[in-house]
Amino acid sequence: MKTVVVVGGGITGLSTMHYLQKEKEEKGLDINLVLIEKNDYLGGKMHSVKKDGFILETGADSIVARHSSVMPLIEDLGLQDDLVYNGTGISYIYTNNTLHAIPADSVFGIPTSVESLESSTLVSAEGKKEALKDLELPNEHFTKDSSIGSFLEYFLGKELVEKQIAPVLSGVYSGKLDTLTMASTLPYLLDYKEQYGSIIKGFGAHKEEFQKAANKKFISFKNGLSSLFNRFEEKLSDVTILKGVTTNHIEKRDDKYKLTFDNHEAIEADFIVLTTPHDVTKKLLKDPNLDEDFNEFSNASLITIYLGFNIPDSQLPADGTGFIVSENSDVKCNACTWTSRKWSHTSKDGKLLVRLFYKNSNPDFENLKHLSKEELTKIALDDIAKSLKIEAEPSVVDVTKWNDLMPVYHLGHAKTVEALSTKMTSSYDNVLLAGCSYYGVGIGPCIKNGKETAESILAKLSR
Repeated sequence: MKTVVVVGGGITGLSTMHYLQKEKEEKGLDINLVLIEKNDYLGGKMHSVKKDGFILETGADSIVARHSSVMPLIEDLGLQDDLVYNGTGISYIYTNNTLHAIPADSVFGIPTSVESLESSTLVSAEGKKEALKDLELPNEHFTKDSSIGSFLEYFLGKELVEKQIAPVLSGVYSGKLDTLTMASTLPYLLDYKEQYGSIIKGFGAHKEEFQKAANKKFISFKNGLSSLFNRFEEKLSDVTILKGVTTNHIEKRDDKYKLTFDNHEAIEADFIVLTTPHDVTKKLLKDPNLDEDFNEFSNASLITIYLGFNIPDSQLPADGTGFIVSENSDVKCNACTWTSRKWSHTSKDGKLLVRLFYKNSNPDFENLKHLSKEELTKIALDDIAKSLKIEAEPSVVDVTKWNDLMPVYHLGHAKTVEALSTKMTSSYDNVLLAGCSYYGVGIGPCIKNGKETAESILAKLSR
């Protein structure tokens, strides 16, 4: 009997185990499956907390429904009846101390027509005129490995990118646009430019599919995202799940591996899947030959603050779901989601729940990360008073700090992953790296990565 050990009980590790168990049951495979998780609960960064009638998510608050890996897994787990979909509405950018609606006919802040561009209150007449050069300027040197910031600014102009596009995309991809490639963000941008001769015209040609995707494009569950992980645990009946166990070291022994732990006896494995953050994986392997590659990966930090108020969320601007902050503003947050408006299931009595985000790209972050919960709460309340004109004492406060735990895919990320994978195959043939440090930060990509990791192990078992 072969033993497969997955280290990390987040979405990637659980998806890997789900698909391994599925094949084991369908084909009668003689394999022993073990999952190790250092926390006392499954889900990794994702965990639902209930407080005073509110549901708070410590990590992501939803799943992108249209990713091809998502719905098949939800159907496998039998969670269809528990699904809830996001409320839709206007997204704003807070700039110069004022909320401006992002034009309805835009995607990631990118106009889908000249009319969409002209309707923007975020960009000056001069900036709009500069953006029109996209309609005629040809692409002569950009590739999908080029910086998305440089690409967009070259064709659409500095002002439109800085004031309308960058706040949106930087929020989605947790990084400055000049350090992110098109390949790792929006690879179809280059296709649009080459096929239609214009980024704006390309988005215009695909506007309908983006609008369909935008409507009800995010999903969660009636009792929060922890429902997904609770169901995983119920369904993984043929998997030994060890929670509250910290992995210390992995040692290669001939064609097998020995895992040692803080508070559990050692385990011998034939295959290991490491879904842990890259810096944790580096410490587990303790191999100087791999350190240079591991050190190339980048992580960002994030602080999120929930504020729940004993007032109705109808006090928010009509039809809005939140705002992103651009430069030249008097608030310290990077973004604010109006959670009770976007996700009605999170507020049992329709009371106001907001979530503020403070990222390490923020000039104030170095100071913010050292502040206490009370000090951060004061800053968050000040931001709400300035941006939404709401001055009330919260009934619920929840502060979560993610220090160096949010992967950022820099320009050399893909090459680093390739180089590290080659070395791993050579030195640790049956140890597989998986998870958001390497193969995609969204939940959908993590599910896909878990499925592909399971398939890779099953292919090796069948040899």
